[in-house]
Amino acid sequence: MPETLATRETPGAAGVPGSLGGIAPRPRLPSPLQDVVDERFGQYGVRLVLKRDDLIHPRLVGNKWRKLVPNLAAAAGRPVVTFGGAYSNHLRATAAAGRLLGLETVGVVRGQELAERPLNASLARCAADGMRLHFTDRAAYRRKSEPGTLAALLRTAGAEDAYVVPEGGSNARAVRGCRALGEELRGRADVVAVPCGTGGTLAGLAAGLGPGQRALGIPVLKGGFLTGETAALQERAFGGRRGDWWLEDGFHCGGYGRTTPMLEAFAQDFEERHGLPVERLYVAKMLSALLTLTERGAFPLGTTLAAVITGRPFP
Repeated sequence: MPETLATRETPGAAGVPGSLGGIAPRPRLPSPLQDVVDERFGQYGVRLVLKRDDLIHPRLVGNKWRKLVPNLAAAAGRPVVTFGGAYSNHLRATAAAGRLLGLETVGVVRGQELAERPLNASLARCAADGMRLHFTDRAAYRRKSEPGTLAALLRTAGAEDAYVVPEGGSNARAVRGCRALGEELRGRADVVAVPCGTGGTLAGLAAGLGPGQRALGIPVLKGGFLTGETAALQERAFGGRRGDWWLEDGFHCGGYGRTTPMLEAFAQDFEERHGLPVERLYVAKMLSALLTLTERGAFPLGTTLAAVITGRPFP
């Protein structure tokens, strides 16, 4: 029998679902805050701490937990359909949640040509967790937010009655869920940084922080569109802009899914220094950006800088 969906209040997260009944192990909330000693930051008078959202749950990792929980509660047992590319962390997290709860999940994958190829490790994990994959052409995928195109995609995927979660999981419910992240960090840091794909985590984080705290987003995609997207998400979730936040572009290494030898060397060095497995597509870009910004004097002497570790390396 499928497990039932239940919610509870997380500390400081009024009205936001914080746990899924019957899931084992239970989530580790608030997630730990880890102080690290790194002379590359220390020489500029900056203290670095790591917000270990990667330790919330072994299968629903980091910001994916915070964003998916309120959406799964809203689905109320219905099938869940969502969207992503061939290496989407969000698709994997949704598939894992479906398996844990006994919910049907459907993943609409960008790229019709992928249907004729062997599944990569990421999509194979989705399939192993029971997600039904539906591949669509890139032109239709780009228009998926249009009502007519969305209806057609759901119809061809056999998911007309499903609960729809947007690409990356970022909607008003997810943003309100991520507000708990900021609330957990109130009074713990001057600046809180998070890697950004769709802006949902940043939008919620900033809303939860206290007076005098700032939230910094590091986009992992090129295009410079996330300021508007993040503001729009806050508008839908809270009725207007909330918190003090900004984005620093230029650290995406060429776009989503791309890395460079320099980034790889940085990530390996950080792992060796601090014993932390560093996910490359989001976390490494954020940590590298924070070091560069520190070296440029972006943070005043005495700043406590918190970096949100949103995920772990895969596979």
